[in-house]
Amino acid sequence: MRILAPLFLGLALVLPQAAMATPASDALGNCLKDNTSGKDRKDLARWIFVSMSAHPEIRSLSAISDAARTDTNKGMAELVTRLLTVNCAAQTRAAGQESPSSMLASFKSLGEVAMMELMSNQAVSDSISGYVQFVDRKKVEAVLGSK
Repeated sequence: MRILAPLFLGLALVLPQAAMATPASDALGNCLKDNTSGKDRKDLARWIFVSMSAHPEIRSLSAISDAARTDTNKGMAELVTRLLTVNCAAQTRAAGQESPSSMLASFKSLGEVAMMELMSNQAVSDSISGYVQFVDRKKVEAVLGSK
């Protein structure tokens, strides 16, 4: 079965737990993670960001040019090609023969690591927790039964 890895990468990042982990998907996921550098994971996170920015309700929040989008897609294609055909060829073959969901699970694992790479940055962490100052704590405590 011939599988287009970029399709699986995209699906793995947007589908809820549709993919069940198996020994083959775990082996491929571990290989993918072991063979990506911090730069690779940041490039993956950048690709995720650029891809998400195409949504009509989010598009106005970023100024990503078509050229930048193309460059990001080319970089992701190079990364995925290298990982699946050079670094993790045997694991890719095994996961691909097992089932398409094995490939999904493997890329989901890599996507999670890429996002953790970004989340470890203090500026990102501060931004993510920035909403807390606006939460109505009294209402939340009332629901939780706290005093």
